[in-house]
Amino acid sequence: MHDMVKTTNKRHVLRTPSDLIQAGLAPEVDRATLDAVSSHFATAIPPAFQALIETSDDPIGKQVIPDIRELTTQPYETVDPIGDDALSPVKGIVHRYEDRALLKPLLICPLYCRFCFRREHVGPDGGLLTDKELETALDWVRAHPAIREIILTGGDPLMLAPRRLKHIVQSLSAIPHIETIRIHSRVPVADPTRITPDLLDAMETDRAMWVVAHINHAREMTDEARKAVRAILSRAIPVLSQSVLLRGVNDTETSLEALLRALVRARIKPYYLHHLDAAPGTSHFQVPVEEGRALLGRLRGRVTGLAWPTYVLDIPHGKGKVPLGPDYLLPGEKGKVRTPQGEIADFEG
Repeated sequence: MHDMVKTTNKRHVLRTPSDLIQAGLAPEVDRATLDAVSSHFATAIPPAFQALIETSDDPIGKQVIPDIRELTTQPYETVDPIGDDALSPVKGIVHRYEDRALLKPLLICPLYCRFCFRREHVGPDGGLLTDKELETALDWVRAHPAIREIILTGGDPLMLAPRRLKHIVQSLSAIPHIETIRIHSRVPVADPTRITPDLLDAMETDRAMWVVAHINHAREMTDEARKAVRAILSRAIPVLSQSVLLRGVNDTETSLEALLRALVRARIKPYYLHHLDAAPGTSHFQVPVEEGRALLGRLRGRVTGLAWPTYVLDIPHGKGKVPLGPDYLLPGEKGKVRTPQGEIADFEG
């Protein structure tokens, strides 16, 4: 399977084992394996991502092509690794932090990442809030004046029809205590043609609007993706990125540095580098925390501070995010730090 090379034209979203085999991304002999994985977790590989896959085992293929290891659940893996379900007061809302909440208007994505922490919930057939459910969620936001920021996530909010997205953005913008609206999306790299003038118009608001794009490898930043990002920026909407540290995708100095540099070249500010959440069947992507800290530490001083993300762990059971970045203060050594080059330096204070 890992030596297969694409052989067919890329014209539609690949969703089934037959699609993958016909596209040259898996051999016929793997059909039973693909069927087994697909019966548990959704598959979708849009044309923009298909075009980037050279082999099924490359950094793009690994992210989206089903793997038999997904059916092996480790003891520490759970279906709700960051506690979304326990912190959901009404359908579509997750309230983890005092001043902000998630609003999940749908659970549909342009592609389905094999490491997704919501992989038990997302899929092409589910999760679109009804009008009544959406209004109940908005009423919950209206009734909680401590909430200043809403993060639209899911699923992928930019998979909504422009009319639906516009209704949500305008409804949130009409709530006096909402100051910031944030959209988390894979669309700019997974399906950049969706970033149309109508969709951009739907994001118009007098509140602070931010887009956080999920991007894991430098090759995802194609010309089309950069054009989509530039279109968002043209509406005075800043674009940040979040990435997941993944074994075999971006876990080397070369690959992570290339990703960070590609983001900054596209005017995207790297925001979060996530330690992998412990969703079922994802352990083959796991990079140990100390390895991640050391990797990021070796890039300090090699890449501009504009490209420096915060390496974070989402603590299980909804306890929130904590930074894991390298520590340069020497414990027990007042006034001494370790430089990125490994030397010891003095400072006052």
